[in-house]
Amino acid sequence: MKKNLFILLLLASLSLVACGKKTASTAIDVKMIDFQFQPNSFIVPAGQNITFTAVNNGAVEHDFVIMKLGTNAGPSFDDDDVPNVYWQVKLTPGEDVNASFTAPSEPGEYQVVCRMEGHIASGMVGKLAVVAAGN
Repeated sequence: MKKNLFILLLLASLSLVACGKKTASTAIDVKMIDFQFQPNSFIVPAGQNITFTAVNNGAVEHDFVIMKLGTNAGPSFDDDDVPNVYWQVKLTPGEDVNASFTAPSEPGEYQVVCRMEGHIASGMVGKLAVVAAGN
């Protein structure tokens, strides 16, 4: 009896963990406020067309910049970081945007930042996890 109860509890726990697992999406929906992305973590399938929807609810201009794989803007975005930009969009205060881009073809974790001066240091960073299509 105890063994059956243990197995039942184990299976229930595993199903709860599986339900909490995030899956890749072909849509990113983000709010920008001073100074953060909400949410700040995204999972997309490699090489797929991604629909991007954003609104800037902050009082200042913000960017959503995806850095190339293996690059990092560091504590502030400067001219040396420009060649390392994979994709970006800029929003003025109160602006919303609907755009699209093709996700990187190489799976991995990509840094997302706001390139406006002082925004990275203030915590406006995130990550884009690119996974093999079908995951």
